[in-house]
Amino acid sequence: MDLNASGRPDPGARLLSLVTGALLAVLLVARPEIALDRWGAADPLAALWLLWSMLAGLVSGTGWPQCRGALRQLLSSEACLLTLVLAFLRLATH
Repeated sequence: MDLNASGRPDPGARLLSLVTGALLAVLLVARPEIALDRWGAADPLAALWLLWSMLAGLVSGTGWPQCRGALRQLLSSEACLLTLVLAFLRLATH
C-alpha cells in the first residue's frame, strides 16, 4: 500500500476500498445473480472472489487493526482489487 509522507496509508486508497466493499455488499444482497454464469448456474469460485473482495475492501477501508503477515496481505486494498479483477475475468469468460 502506498504511504504518504507521514507514513500512514493513503486515505484515497482507503476510501476507494471502502466504497468497493460497500458496493459489493449491496450488489451481492440485492442482485445475487451477478455471481452466476451465462447459463444461470452458480459459479462458486467467482462468488468466493467477490466475497473476498468485499471483505478486503471493508476491512482495509475501515482501517481495522490488522495482524502482521499473511492476514494483512489477504485483507489489503491490493487484495480487494486483485480478487475483484479475477472475479470479473472469471464471469466475463463464460
